[in-house]
Amino acid sequence: MNKFKKPGFVNKETDEALMSTVRNGDLDAMSPLFERYRIKLYNFFLRLTFNKELSQDLTQNVFYRIIKYKHTYNEEYKFRTWMYQMARNNLADFYEKDKIRTSDYYIPESLDDEYFSDINEMEKKERFQQLHSALAKLSEEQRELLVLSRFQGLKYEEISKINGTTVGVVKVKIHRAINKLREVYFESV
Repeated sequence: MNKFKKPGFVNKETDEALMSTVRNGDLDAMSPLFERYRIKLYNFFLRLTFNKELSQDLTQNVFYRIIKYKHTYNEEYKFRTWMYQMARNNLADFYEKDKIRTSDYYIPESLDDEYFSDINEMEKKERFQQLHSALAKLSEEQRELLVLSRFQGLKYEEISKINGTTVGVVKVKIHRAINKLREVYFESV
């Protein structure tokens, strides 16, 4: 039995070590990476496209590309940074190929009503919906920066590598995006 698939086995190897194993031909090492990042990538795409099916397809495509381009992975960089760069490229390729932008806004599936049973929870749900509605009104670049930094938890250094810019530029753009989000959010309240 494969060491990555044993029941109850918790893989504590770093992302970078696992990806190096994948790069060297052991595709079973991809399984823990998939489990660690599939939901995060799906949510990344969902917050940018507001489309469930498209987000699922894009997430699958990123993992396909990780395997296809495993030989390009450089151990000097974080796996997460490399993966999100691939995700951005994947989304850009989709939009370039199909020349469409999804504009129908809906609340991500994580907003099940069962989580919002009492009055306070209903208020939280409403504020959350307003936040996502405000996010949808930002430019794609601003929304992407906020999703990467606030929802995906990437550091400014990682985002700067993904975007091919300096940390200072990322900080300024995120600051501006937060201000714009605040402005748009409070217009709708």
